[in-house]
Amino acid sequence: MASLIQTLAISALPVIFAITLHEAAHGYAARHFGDPTAWQMGRISLNPLRHIDLVGTIIIPIAILLFSGGTFLFGYAKPVPVDFSRLRHPKKDMFWVAAAGPGANLFMALCWASMLKLAWLMPSNEFTLPLSEMSKVGIMVNCVLMVLNLLPLPPLDGGRIAVSLLPHALAWKFAQLERWGFPILLLLLFTGILGAVMNPLVMVSARLIELIFGLY
Repeated sequence: MASLIQTLAISALPVIFAITLHEAAHGYAARHFGDPTAWQMGRISLNPLRHIDLVGTIIIPIAILLFSGGTFLFGYAKPVPVDFSRLRHPKKDMFWVAAAGPGANLFMALCWASMLKLAWLMPSNEFTLPLSEMSKVGIMVNCVLMVLNLLPLPPLDGGRIAVSLLPHALAWKFAQLERWGFPILLLLLFTGILGAVMNPLVMVSARLIELIFGLY
């Protein structure tokens, strides 16, 4: 029980920021490219409390973390509302709005890597070990969310990126998959296909970040 509480305490902050700032990034990008919907609804904020979904941000990540023995994590925040028709160039700008979420996860992974490097360089005390462990979680969680959201499956960000890049006729047909996107994702998850696809990509991403910061 003590180990479980410790794991949750160390994971809570990286997980909440990874999920909620991902959504905030979509809102900032949408506003920049002409859609003020999220801003008008007060959803463009770096305050995680505005993005937390009780089920998706707290209950589901904790449950998956427990049942997977700490080897897998999945969650979501309240989606930031984006009206793609209000973007100045809807099809082209969709790419940047969608890419902003994974981009935020990459940025956070790099920030956590710098924190880990700092923890290694600091004199050992009661704060360095928790900071080190939290930073490791932050790197891995953000790599997982970045890779997951870049998968080319609507409504994941990778699916929207694909829609923005495909010719109009193909883009429209591909976008119709969105209604089936979440069931397909769950099927891939429970059959192990999702893990088989993601795990090598996550490991490569994390390893590259470790190499950049000399974390080896």
